[in-house]
Amino acid sequence: MGVMNDPLTNDLFPQALLPVTLQGPADLEGFRRAARSLLALQMLPEQVSWHSSDTPVQDLFSAGIAGVVEATTAIHKAAFSDAPPVSVPPEFVTLCETAILHSDPNRFGLLYRILWRLVHEPGLRHDPLDADRVKAQQMAQAVRRDKHKMKAFVRFRTVQDETFRNNPEGGPLHVAWFEPEHHIVEAIAPFFARRFTQMRWAVLTPERSIQWDGAQLTFGPGASKSDAPPPDAGEKLWLTYYENIFNPARLKMKMMQKEMPRKYWHNLPEAVLIAPLAAGAHKSNANMVEQVPAALARRMPSIRVLPVAVAAIDVHDGSAVRSLPTLRDLTKHCRECPIGACATQAVCGEGPLHAHLMFVGEQPGDQEDLQGRPFVGPAGQLLDRAFDELGIQRGEVFVSNAVKHFKYELRGKRRIHKTPTQREAAACQHWLDDEIAMVQPRLLVALGATAARSLLGRAVPVMANRGQVFERDDGRKVLVTLHPSALLRLPAEEREAAYAAWLADLDIQ
Repeated sequence: MGVMNDPLTNDLFPQALLPVTLQGPADLEGFRRAARSLLALQMLPEQVSWHSSDTPVQDLFSAGIAGVVEATTAIHKAAFSDAPPVSVPPEFVTLCETAILHSDPNRFGLLYRILWRLVHEPGLRHDPLDADRVKAQQMAQAVRRDKHKMKAFVRFRTVQDETFRNNPEGGPLHVAWFEPEHHIVEAIAPFFARRFTQMRWAVLTPERSIQWDGAQLTFGPGASKSDAPPPDAGEKLWLTYYENIFNPARLKMKMMQKEMPRKYWHNLPEAVLIAPLAAGAHKSNANMVEQVPAALARRMPSIRVLPVAVAAIDVHDGSAVRSLPTLRDLTKHCRECPIGACATQAVCGEGPLHAHLMFVGEQPGDQEDLQGRPFVGPAGQLLDRAFDELGIQRGEVFVSNAVKHFKYELRGKRRIHKTPTQREAAACQHWLDDEIAMVQPRLLVALGATAARSLLGRAVPVMANRGQVFERDDGRKVLVTLHPSALLRLPAEEREAAYAAWLADLDIQ
């Protein structure tokens, strides 16, 4: 090492660097050993030139300076235990494990420079915006992304190799071709071994190849795309499946290309279908919209445990309930969905039969669940205010909910409202149908999206359709607007304007 620090030598060979050669492009252990030895020898980052055994050394003066060669030999022969321990943050070790897999030939120099600075500049570990650290993090992120893409975009094809012909019970060999951007093949191999433990497979890449025989991973040299097998019957089946699960209503080309960049398409069999499926998406979507919706079954299969007195009133064989008292008794014991088991009580609609107007909300709230009456909490008070301003008498309208039990989650001692699922709303559908059949309203008012879906049998975007009147299959009219609780959730400065607009929706007289 004396040659490297001799002033005369430095003057004669100002460009001379110490070449350090690692055993392969992802030799983390070799990098750690060399870096610790270099630190012990006080070698500055700019005095070191890093190489891997698969890349020839290109430094101008490295081959002709005996002292440099001797120093390199000393570095390579330095035992790991001879170098003093180096204290670095644990996250730097993790960063090295990933960033060293990057394809940038300067990655070793960058990581050694960060290591040197961590040792000599203690403040660096507290500076996440340092340019070197940011660049290394970007390298690590690129490697993680490349790993993710390899997991997602590897496509296997079957090959009946010699092993299969001698032992067909073991299954054919599954071979895939992939072109990673970085040196990730050996790092990603254990994932595929865990994922496809029961089958024999091989993944070919230009740099490295992996093979799994069902018990052991082996690595080999790189291959060319021509070594991969041609399409097989399984691929045709996959293309048929891909074509049939394509949903034109959910097509977002920019997002798809972000998650599946075009550079991967030439190795994906389904890529040939993307362009024609995308081109026909608008027409396919229009055809889906025009299709007549499937009619909902009147009742879902259920298991009820009814008291003898209630069972005597109505065994409920699927026929409609014709009286409100009977409906209340039956809904108390309804267990067609899990909500009923947790609520205090069922909350059915109330109001005069044959009312001209019927208002339908989503479900009972906390106060409704405790009192057993619909719209008596804060949302109900806002609805009552609207009735007063519109000249509607509460006692002259029928108010109810699409779902008859309160769905909530506990947060401390508070019960916080949770939106019922479509399945839970569908389980209550027949109770709502019974109420409509008894009331025979002239106009139904859907307060919110859940009520609109239950009344119209399809999803209705409330904000886009508020104030509009739709017609049901049975000819009844349905006005769609917001649920009053939506107004209560608005900031105070927006509430009055929103209330005025909501009042205009409800001005139906």
